[in-house]
Amino acid sequence: MWNYSKKVIDHFLHPRNVGEIENPDGLGEVGSLACGDMLRLTFTLDENGRIKDAKFKTFGCASAIASSSALTEMIKGKTLEEAEKITNRDIAEFLGGLPEEKMHCSVMGREALEAAIDNARGESNGKPHQLEGRVVCKCFGVTEDVIREAIRINNLTTVEEITHFTKAGGGCTLCHDELKKMLEEERGIAAEAKEKEVTVETKAMTNVEKVHRVEELLKNRIAPALAQDGGGVELVDVDKNVVYVRLKGACASCPASERTMRQFIEKELQKEVTQSIRVEEMV
Repeated sequence: MWNYSKKVIDHFLHPRNVGEIENPDGLGEVGSLACGDMLRLTFTLDENGRIKDAKFKTFGCASAIASSSALTEMIKGKTLEEAEKITNRDIAEFLGGLPEEKMHCSVMGREALEAAIDNARGESNGKPHQLEGRVVCKCFGVTEDVIREAIRINNLTTVEEITHFTKAGGGCTLCHDELKKMLEEERGIAAEAKEKEVTVETKAMTNVEKVHRVEELLKNRIAPALAQDGGGVELVDVDKNVVYVRLKGACASCPASERTMRQFIEKELQKEVTQSIRVEEMV
């Protein structure tokens, strides 16, 4: 018997927002009946771009139903930018916690939300972006990329945790040795990145040095990457740890420009300049 919180039990016995919205602005569908879990999330936006209503249909256990119900409550009233910041751990915490063995249910909710947001932005057909890679767990069809991503995002440290979050290794266990190897590799990469981060943080930089470093990164690394998709970026100003930029070309009118700012430009500068740096767009 799983040790469910009162809130999980409540959302399982009295799920909110069950059903499907006709002609939704956003649709996300993840999982499969073959794997035992499936979730279809739909939502509509109001005139201000906030999520007005959200509904779900799910096939799965009590945790899957509760996680889906909680997710619909959490995203109502939020903009797409605010909603996409919700993590699987946020869903679990909203429910007062989930058994570790059921954390994959919150992951399924996060994946459905991401697919629905991409769909609302016209970037997908409602299916999650498929991570490529060879299948490591043949019992549940889990790929190497999915496993490595789960390790990194959730800071997993054991094979058991990998199973809880992805189901990999939960069948015949033949892949356990390979899962252990991936854990060691990813933990080594994380330790190296942390060491680099500390080095960057502790190195004293004058404001002039900071400006030159930002200019160099924008020109030689970030701008060329954006140019591949017809976009661009130019530096406007640097005020302490705030970098003001102007997006150009396709990036200027792209619905996903905010994600580009946060997930690419800002992260690249944080890695090479300082973790406390922020990027703001100038129109």
